[in-house]
Amino acid sequence: MLSIVKTLAVRFVTLVGVLVVVLLLLVVSLGATGFSDDLLNAQVNQELLVYRISQANAIKDPLALQFAVEQKQKELESFYGLDQSWYRRLLPQVGRVLRLDLGNARSLRTADGSSKVSDIVLERLPYTLMLLLTTSLITAVIGITVGVRMATKVGSRSDRSIAYFSAISFAVPGWWLGILFILVFAFKLNWLPAGGMYSTPPPETQPERFFDLAKHAILPIATLVLVSIGPYIYGVRTLTVSVAQEDHVVLARAKGLPEKVVTRRHILRVAAPPIVTGLVLGLAGTISGAILIETVFNWRGMGRLYYDSISGTPDEGVVVALTFLFTLIYVVARFILDILYVLLDPRVRI
Repeated sequence: MLSIVKTLAVRFVTLVGVLVVVLLLLVVSLGATGFSDDLLNAQVNQELLVYRISQANAIKDPLALQFAVEQKQKELESFYGLDQSWYRRLLPQVGRVLRLDLGNARSLRTADGSSKVSDIVLERLPYTLMLLLTTSLITAVIGITVGVRMATKVGSRSDRSIAYFSAISFAVPGWWLGILFILVFAFKLNWLPAGGMYSTPPPETQPERFFDLAKHAILPIATLVLVSIGPYIYGVRTLTVSVAQEDHVVLARAKGLPEKVVTRRHILRVAAPPIVTGLVLGLAGTISGAILIETVFNWRGMGRLYYDSISGTPDEGVVVALTFLFTLIYVVARFILDILYVLLDPRVRI
């Protein structure tokens, strides 16, 4: 027992190190490459152009107008931190984020008007979890059921069909499939809404709001399921086929045990750790894909928030905070896997 706790503690410290390294690499990639400064300078120039046009009618003297624009430029550069070096602007954010002090956003706000990054994230987080957990549940049920069944029909027509479907599912871009679903089911057939989370105007009662939200979630969930279900089915099928050829399975069948018992006790139980690994890491990996899916369907989750923090008014604090949270979810998923391995595989305990 002590050795297991020690192993898990070392694993936890290692994963925390991964979290810190990811944040540092993000800051360096944003700052040292000049990408952050370019985004902020573009935003400053755009705001200065709007300011110059708005002041041109009020200030007729060209020199006075130029002076006012220069003063406004200094204010904007100070607001966006361009009067400091990138490492003075970005590196302190790593420490604050690790202390869970996510700070304030420059332009993004919650529905109530709060500028705190923590409030903005907490407002969007439930909607992203709704998509990902529902997708993972559907993927797990279908993937394990179909994958195990295909493992008993190796080389059959259905097995080959699933293999082709898995390859297509893995290759099709999620954003392209989402746009296709919108064109077919929203515009052509008019069965489902094209995007958003609620109708306009939104329902007033809570039950109606829930069903309206569920209706808007059908297309993004279907998109995420279809791009992830194929590889997972094929992975489960391959793992169970490999286990089914081992000696203990042959012996169990030779003893005359029912096929359901052989599948449940001697195949699935042995293949459970890698199957769970694929499911949990697939859940963590789906978050990155949800950025595009949420953007396509205008789903106001963390993925869309990431897109807005880069494509709209650049907000480095939100980008760093979201990267921290995405990486934290991955770290937690990996640590949960280590604990599940101890429960699923007795050899790990030894």
